Amino acid sequence: MSKIFWNGGTLLSPVPPAMVSCGTLEKPNIITIGWTGICNTKPPMTYISVRPERYSYNIIKESGEFVINLTTSALVKKADFCGVKTGAKVDKFKSCGFHAVAAQKVSAPLIEESPLSLECVVKQIIPLGSHDMFLAEIVGADIDERYIDSKGKLNLQQAGLAAYSHGEYFALGRKLGDFGFSVRKKKKGKK
Repeated sequence: MSKIFWNGGTLLSPVPPAMVSCGTLEKPNIITIGWTGICNTKPPMTYISVRPERYSYNIIKESGEFVINLTTSALVKKADFCGVKTGAKVDKFKSCGFHAVAAQKVSAPLIEESPLSLECVVKQIIPLGSHDMFLAEIVGADIDERYIDSKGKLNLQQAGLAAYSHGEYFALGRKLGDFGFSVRKKKKGKK
């Protein structure tokens, strides 16, 4: 197999098309972010990277809080809308028919329709060039009870999460394995 070299670019893929809510219950806003992920376990840390000229940038910078709301396949069109329209001119909650719900630990609202919302407190803002990274601690997770089974296990794969890859949205597919399956010893059957 031969490979063709390209200069460095944003080719890591797929990424979540996360709807990030900010502001307050009285004046909520949503920005769709692809540049996000987990960067630490203890304490649980995440980041979002936002262009300083975006309307949500100053809201997040001033409040020091935001909520990452996961996007399902059913919500992709609304997530796309929230990524291309500006909150300076459009009430995205109203336009999308979303319901802003109070979070437990931050003043930014949750999107009720999202299956999982991560409440985040900014710890550091790192200028990177086109974007600034908001490094944040995840101080709470709000999970739709439909995705927690009777044993308390999270079954988020049932939510129909979406992924974003180079300008296109995709529905996540079938399970291929779970963490550690490549080295797990097989159980011996009864004789």
